[in-house]
Formats: sequence, structure tokens, C-alpha cells
Amino acid sequence: MYVVGEQSAHAEECISRLQGLPASLLAGMEPAGETLDIPADTALNEHLRAECLYLIEVGLVQLALDERPLFYLSEGDALGLALPPAHLNCRYRTTAPLHLVPYERQAVLAHVASTGQGAALVDYLGGHAWLLAETVARLKQPEYRGASGFKHVAAGEVLIQQGDDPDHVFIIIDGHAEVFVDGLKVGDVAKEEIFGAMAVFTEEKRTATVIASTPCTIMLIPKDQFLAMTQSNPKIAHSLIESMARKINVLNRQLTGTGLDGQ
Repeated sequence: MYVVGEQSAHAEECISRLQGLPASLLAGMEPAGETLDIPADTALNEHLRAECLYLIEVGLVQLALDERPLFYLSEGDALGLALPPAHLNCRYRTTAPLHLVPYERQAVLAHVASTGQGAALVDYLGGHAWLLAETVARLKQPEYRGASGFKHVAAGEVLIQQGDDPDHVFIIIDGHAEVFVDGLKVGDVAKEEIFGAMAVFTEEKRTATVIASTPCTIMLIPKDQFLAMTQSNPKIAHSLIESMARKINVLNRQLTGTGLDGQ
């Protein structure tokens, strides 16, 4: 298994150890059918039988949750050892030509019990759980923990409404948004960009509307907490000033260009 993003040296060592376990667990078992040969860039869900798990002989499989890549399974890994909960939008897709060997899941569990390999099975499942936990802990931004919260929004959802009172500052953790003033697009908000801070500083009404142009994950920081952070950490304030200055320069260039075009 390979998690999305940078991996620590410990994670790589753990992955190398875990990938040898499925073949050992399945040793001595007969497959539940012929090997599946599946081309690259194929949605796998419709090819997988619910009663089976699969040993990946060749290839790479991406698992995405709500269309967001989460991790990859590669040669030596077991696919479908544990079924995802029905309420999760979990999708598998091949990223390279794939060879899958099917095994009946209940037969595998009985085989593992009869051969005394229960500890190895727990080690395999637990190892993957810890790899994912390590990834989540590493990706979460510690500076903004506490009263801040996260929100998932759909494309087209309004994040900030022009004319509203400012009560939060926002950071796009994933996704993209667009900025509008009086219905006219004036800019974009990219991943990891802070927005909504100017009205918090000036204590005036929101001067623009921000709308998600793609599905987004947003971090919301309460106004009071954000102001305290800028006072205790000057680097945050400095970064915001630089960002605002760049946006003002872009707007000035746009306005100047509009004026010239209109002459």
C-alpha cells in the first residue's frame, strides 16, 4: 500500500514488510476462479465479486473516497480483504494493467484460522490502519487546531456572501473557488490560500462573494481566534499582507487594462 503524498522512512519500511503477508496467508489455497486481466484506467468496482478478495499479482490499484484519491494497493497486496461500509463512496481504479487472483473470502478466513495465522492477518490489517493514521496526522495542519473546524462543500456553494458580517477566516485545504464583486468575477482562490481575512481586520461587511468552483474542503477559523493568531505569530500576518498586496496589484492591472480597452 502506498498512501497519497510524501511517505516517511518508517512508512516505507512498514509497507515493504506488509506486502509479503498476503501471499503467506494464502499459501496452500486454491483460487476461486481464473486470474482477472484488467487494462489500465479501468473502474474496478463492477469487476469485483463481493464474496471474494483478490491478490494483486501485477499492477497498481487506486482507492478513492468521494472521488478523492486516498491510497494505492500494489503487487503483493490483498484487495477486498475487508469490505468498505455501504454508506461510503469508495471506488477502485487501475492505474496500470492489472492481474488479480480471486479467493473466496470466507474460505480464506477459515484457512487462516486453521493454519494459525490469525496474528499475521491482524498485523496486515492493523499495519494499514496505522499507515493511514500516520498520514492523516502528518497532513493535518497543527497551527490551526483548536476551535477551527472543517467543512466539505460542493461546487457552486457560496462560501462568503458579499455584504455579510465577517465571523470566520477560511483556508481551502483542497479545491478551488472564485471571487465575485457585484456579480463580476475578479479573482480566484487556490488550494491552501487564506481568504476572508480583510473584512475581519477592517471590521466591515464582506466586500466580495466567494463561490466554490470545484468540490472543496474548507478550514474555518473563528474571527477572534484568527486575530489572536496573527498577534502571536507575526509570520501569519506577514504572509497575509504579501498575499493581499499581490491581489491588489492584480486588480490594479485588470482595472488599468479595462480602462485602456475602453478608450
